[in-house]
Amino acid sequence: MAKIASNTRKISSIKKANRVDMPLLIIVLILLAFGIVMVLSASAPSALSEYGNSYRYVITQGIAAIGGLVLMFLIIKLNDPIMKLLKKHYKLIYILSIAILFTVLIPKVGVEGGGARRWIKIGVQMQPSELTKIGLIIYFAGYFTDERNEFNNFSKQFKLEEFWKKALKPLIALMIPVAILYFVQNHLSAGIVMGIIAVVIIIMAGCEFRYLFSLAAMGIAGLGFILLVFKDKLSSSFRSDRIEAWLRPFENMSDKGYQTVQGLYAIGSGKLFGVGLGASKQKYLYIPEAHNDFIFAIIAEELGFVGCGAVIILFTLFAIRGVLISIRARDMFESLVAIGITTLITAQALINIAVVTNTIPNTGMSLPFLSYGGTSLLILLGCVGLLLGVSRNAKKI
Repeated sequence: MAKIASNTRKISSIKKANRVDMPLLIIVLILLAFGIVMVLSASAPSALSEYGNSYRYVITQGIAAIGGLVLMFLIIKLNDPIMKLLKKHYKLIYILSIAILFTVLIPKVGVEGGGARRWIKIGVQMQPSELTKIGLIIYFAGYFTDERNEFNNFSKQFKLEEFWKKALKPLIALMIPVAILYFVQNHLSAGIVMGIIAVVIIIMAGCEFRYLFSLAAMGIAGLGFILLVFKDKLSSSFRSDRIEAWLRPFENMSDKGYQTVQGLYAIGSGKLFGVGLGASKQKYLYIPEAHNDFIFAIIAEELGFVGCGAVIILFTLFAIRGVLISIRARDMFESLVAIGITTLITAQALINIAVVTNTIPNTGMSLPFLSYGGTSLLILLGCVGLLLGVSRNAKKI
């Protein structure tokens, strides 16, 4: 009997150690595999033109995918000590995630392109803001679960101390990186994503709507002030050109609207079922960065409305599973980390698709798991590792 009980405990332990959210894992693996196929298709002409090798980009993406999967499973395995470390040092992580934004100013390290300085090159090229987004998620999760902040003892009446701790202080923590992104990197789109993440986490942390309405009023007033003070700068910047190209793309198709128009041509050509995988015409150097920010246009052209619908469904299912993991996480810190990562990936997908379809102005946002980008893919899979790690200890979903 003792031996049977011992074996039962071992089996139970094995089940618990491997209880990751399988639907989420399958969704991510499908997106990853599909992304490699589409990078191969979309990048072949430009890779041949630039390097004389049609497989240059897809090989890099494949290596990054393998490395990312190793990182993801490693994070899942070490989830408990990692979470404890992140929660303990959330303030330090926030400071480091702010400091890394200034690396774009280092000579021969910072890389400028498209009117913005938002990349660094240290062997590989990456955007420091990708790490800042994660740092912000960890900071908010740590801040709202820090017992020293005494969030459980607030009254139901509006009080200045409560407003400061629950809403205003987190807003200031958000505005610091957003301001740096705007004035140093000219990278407002990353700031928008951070804003979306912050709002979702603040709501999930239990911030009352009376404080959110107060924040909204302050935000509107602040935006009006910025528009008034920086009116000349905004009207003369490349951002205003993008808005003009968004409103009148076909009137600006020889300049700022060129990429958008070519993307719309690709989407229109795909119709219901597409022209066939690998048969895109727009990828032959008509769409700039066809394998990167505008890969959704190539998906639309080659696989049509059906292919686009499948991608959107996959991201929707990803969001649903992420929310369920967050709701059923074992503690508040892991819950907020889970919802932050879910929001990060879902928001970036939504913004990218909106840009490619010309629903919003061009922001230079890649499509998670599908767009080309080795370091971005590594970071995303690392985030998924954290999310799946949370699911290991969550209640059964």
